[in-house]
Amino acid sequence: MVKIDVELDCKGMYCPMPIVKLKKATKTMESGQHLKLIATDPGSVRDVPAWAGKTGAEIIETSESAGEFVFIIKVSK
Repeated sequence: MVKIDVELDCKGMYCPMPIVKLKKATKTMESGQHLKLIATDPGSVRDVPAWAGKTGAEIIETSESAGEFVFIIKVSK
């Protein structure tokens, strides 16, 4: 189990807000820290991995339950 440094609740937000919030949150984080993003926007399933690919962040874990998508992301700077 990884230590979560920042938890970001984006439930009820739609594209592009989860990515905007994710980008803002990671600016203040150190490389190697972990962020947990919770979203209800189905587009986040495609958007979060695309964002990670552009930034070098690593998606450690993804899950979906009752319409909530959870991403554990390792920040890279």
